Amino acid sequence: MAIATINPATGETLRTFDPLSEEAVQERLARAAAAFDGYRLTTAAQRAGWLRSAADVLEGDTKAVAELMTTEMGKTLSAAQAEVGKCVKALRFYAEHGEAMLQPRPADAEAVGAVEAYVVHQPIGVVLAVMPWNFPMWQAMRFAAPALMAGNVGLLKHASNVPQTALYLEELFSKAGFPADVFQTLLIGSGQVEAVLRDDRVAAATLTGSNAAGQAVARTAGDVIKKTVLELGGSDPFIVMPSADLDRAAEVAVTARCQNNGQSCIAAKRFFVHAEVAEEFTRLFAEKLAALPVGDPMDDDTKVGPLATESGREDVERFVADAVDKGATVVTGGKRVDRPGWFYEPTLVTDVTPEMELWTDEVFGPVAALRVVADLDEAIALANEHVYGLGSNLWSEDSGERLRFIRDIQSGMAFVNGMTTSYPELPFGGVKQSGYGRELTELGMYEFMNAKTVWIGPPGSRQDEGDTATASE
Repeated sequence: MAIATINPATGETLRTFDPLSEEAVQERLARAAAAFDGYRLTTAAQRAGWLRSAADVLEGDTKAVAELMTTEMGKTLSAAQAEVGKCVKALRFYAEHGEAMLQPRPADAEAVGAVEAYVVHQPIGVVLAVMPWNFPMWQAMRFAAPALMAGNVGLLKHASNVPQTALYLEELFSKAGFPADVFQTLLIGSGQVEAVLRDDRVAAATLTGSNAAGQAVARTAGDVIKKTVLELGGSDPFIVMPSADLDRAAEVAVTARCQNNGQSCIAAKRFFVHAEVAEEFTRLFAEKLAALPVGDPMDDDTKVGPLATESGREDVERFVADAVDKGATVVTGGKRVDRPGWFYEPTLVTDVTPEMELWTDEVFGPVAALRVVADLDEAIALANEHVYGLGSNLWSEDSGERLRFIRDIQSGMAFVNGMTTSYPELPFGGVKQSGYGRELTELGMYEFMNAKTVWIGPPGSRQDEGDTATASE
């Protein structure tokens, strides 16, 4: 993919960029390593101050940044503005709470024969972030805010179709007063990532993206023994039981499936509806999907804009056609919109089975796959058959069903009577082929920190033989 801004609403190429040369990449790596030498010695209070400044700068740039994201990847302007606001919140969250998160964690000194014993979290160095285009600001910020608060240095390799958003992020942290080169954007192609990750000056990597990309990064990182965090695909289940508020569940289902024009890892994609309420829920869901205004993402009334790429729309068309060929029914939607750009109608497909690509693959577009189930056990069993385990939803007023869902669903996140989303206050991540590691909260910060054990004995002390006998293990 060329490094370029191509407006998905029109198909027009607005700006192209040359990838950095090998010499330029080496120069930026050297600058990042040098920046870490000094930045790691700054205080948590200093870093919190720079994060607050970044929040203020970004908040002031909301309109321009939102318009840029809409132009580059097609999300509605209102969604882009909300994304900017979420990033501002994350910056302020770590500015407010980061210093407390970084305090030494005391241990029981007496139990280990010490005068003092504790754990201190220390930054590990330059971290490479390989990020996708669908939430071009938020997904990069989920890495950047905790990493910079921790004292690490960031290198961002963003998706090739959002280069201007990527460059803005570097500019943002510079304008906020962070020391030079603490956060840099690398305009490089995917073929250049491996060499960067293998470089001794890079300590670790985080990736949000496809499973193929995650495998490639994990393979390289494993070869050179470097830490990775992977947030990969998702095909989140959305389970509706008879006790649910059906109108509210259908309303949220529309948002959960069509948010970001249907291009979200944590979007609800597979809908499991109890037979007792399947007919009514399907009717409500289809009506609400069909009522969504599709059009210019810059228009305030638009709820669904174009898909980000032409190939992405072709993938969605193929999934729907395959499902229909294998017996599924299109209740509403099911075709591209007759206008310039890469638009696709909000779509509901029923009678979906595991033989269909719509079931087995991650569908990045506003297409919901619905299946009727006999009970909660069947819904959970079908949901867990999938290779992904990112988010999950249950709609039920039954406390027993809620407990079973939370206990048995194989996912990194379980939301009851609400839409799966991300908050700085809650860990974010998945299980199975949805990846490993966590972002956000203190867990996201600690992923790229050294949890160093500190043991301090009294002057002239000797440890008990039992304490040291297995020291070589």
